[in-house]
Amino acid sequence: MYQIPRGTRDFTPDEMGKRRYVENVMKNTFKTFGYREVQTPTFEHLELFTAKSGDAVIDELYSFQDKGGRDLALRPELTAPVMRFYVDKLQMEPKPLKLFYLGNCYRYDRPQKAELIALAYHILRNVGLKNINLKIGNLNILSVVFDKLKLTQDQKRHITPLIDKSMFGDISLALKDFNVPEIEIQEFLSFLQTGSIQEITDYVPDNDEALNELNTMKQISVLLKTSFGIENFQISMGIVRGLDYYKGPVFEIEAPCLGAEKQLCGGGAYELISLFGGRESPTSGFAIGFDRTIVALETEEFNFPRSEIDVYIIPVQKECMKKGLDIAQQLRKNNIKTDIDLLNRGMGKCLKYASTISAKFVFILGERELKEDSITIRNMENGQQELLKINDVISWIKAQLNII
Repeated sequence: MYQIPRGTRDFTPDEMGKRRYVENVMKNTFKTFGYREVQTPTFEHLELFTAKSGDAVIDELYSFQDKGGRDLALRPELTAPVMRFYVDKLQMEPKPLKLFYLGNCYRYDRPQKAELIALAYHILRNVGLKNINLKIGNLNILSVVFDKLKLTQDQKRHITPLIDKSMFGDISLALKDFNVPEIEIQEFLSFLQTGSIQEITDYVPDNDEALNELNTMKQISVLLKTSFGIENFQISMGIVRGLDYYKGPVFEIEAPCLGAEKQLCGGGAYELISLFGGRESPTSGFAIGFDRTIVALETEEFNFPRSEIDVYIIPVQKECMKKGLDIAQQLRKNNIKTDIDLLNRGMGKCLKYASTISAKFVFILGERELKEDSITIRNMENGQQELLKINDVISWIKAQLNII
């Protein structure tokens, strides 16, 4: 038997229904915020990803050579491809550019900033999640604090992943190894764990960069509450999203129901355009874990909308099949989702199947109906039946489904 390749998944019709529901809600929310959709290729030149993340990322990629000997890779993420696309074709477009993109990724195993955060939050709320936590941080403030502690670049790189994983004991031990005084270690740990802007302000050095970033954080907090109606968020200086290219405000959104794998979304401001040969321009964005969002919805026992069939046609005898197919085609031409029994099963089995596919109406076509040029219509919600002339079927079903 052939096995599915590592890192890939098959999706049943029910699973695809869930995925399309979430995707459509996300797309509609993007569009209501004025964003437009773009798409990039599934594979890119390998150097596009190593330029941003270094050669160490190669072990995590599905990379290969094409017939011309060029090094290519299936995209592991979408930020770098979109930055490449921007530099190549969109750099001269009017600003701001508000773009969104959805796609598969492959791995081996200010007011504007507030709007971006609000967009991510409302996408996850709109798909149906009830319990999500929004956390907001600032990497420029964290960088100023690193300088206050007199950390070298290597020491910053060592401590950053520990902060990201909230490993406060390991952070304390590392700072001791870096000869940071104990009182400063405790103050730094308090800074990482506080949710108070005032406490952060009191701790951070009094310089222009820190003050500007603190003011930005205060503005974002006010706008989230007053303009976007988001009360449920907290300030967290422990958010770290790759100090090499993320700068300034950053944020994460979590679903507590997922336990240790609770992060659904992460993003912020970053500087990448110059890395790909373009003129630097303020850039910000976020990524949402699509599969993880669906798992969170399932964990919260969300009732996904079912992809319903409008009409299921049952030709009772073989002689009725031709007329049934004609009616099905007419219904489909009028954008009415229609299926038909082609197996000549018994009435009981057909009605049971119609129920499993959530058909709204069943059209029954037998000898009597053929003689009277009519069709028996069964409402699957209440079980009521009525006889209707075939010529009246299209207008009747349109009225039932509110189709103009």
